[in-house]
Amino acid sequence: MPDLSTSSSTGKELATLGGGCFWCLEAVYDQVKGVESVESGYMGGGRPNPTYEAVCTGTTGHAEVIQIRFDPRVITYRELLEIFFGIHDPTTLNRQGNDAGTQYRSAVFYHSSEQEATAHEVIRTLTNEKLFDHPIVTQVVPASPFYIAEDYHQEYFARNPSQPYCAYLINPKVGKFRQRFTDKLKYP
Repeated sequence: MPDLSTSSSTGKELATLGGGCFWCLEAVYDQVKGVESVESGYMGGGRPNPTYEAVCTGTTGHAEVIQIRFDPRVITYRELLEIFFGIHDPTTLNRQGNDAGTQYRSAVFYHSSEQEATAHEVIRTLTNEKLFDHPIVTQVVPASPFYIAEDYHQEYFARNPSQPYCAYLINPKVGKFRQRFTDKLKYP
């Protein structure tokens, strides 16, 4: 697979992750030093230009994902994955909390053979360390076309912190990240 992870002109890399609702992941990765941008969107399905409404039906095959542009001189891909596995449940198939369906699956969409190898290595390490009570079911699959989600999904938590979903589900996830990964925070 060609290396699509690095832009030769900027030295920045891409990471694409699915771990339930993209609002939750975006809220965390927006706070990670070395992360230049986070966009919510859809990947892994067969229908071009899916809408949120279509993806929510579970019939398009897409997962809700975030696409991260990061500086590997500040944070490594492995570190991004360590955060990923620390903030969602990679042992539940097609579910995160009350969000159920294939669109909420746990997935690493790799952009290079190096990213693929790193993802498998991190999963193997976590499995050997027995950090989870159940097997990790996270898919490790090649990146496919990324479709950016509608504007109202971008920076959702930052714009709607007191909305009930944000207050009761996203805020604790962000708090868990901030407590566990203090050395990775842009603004401690």
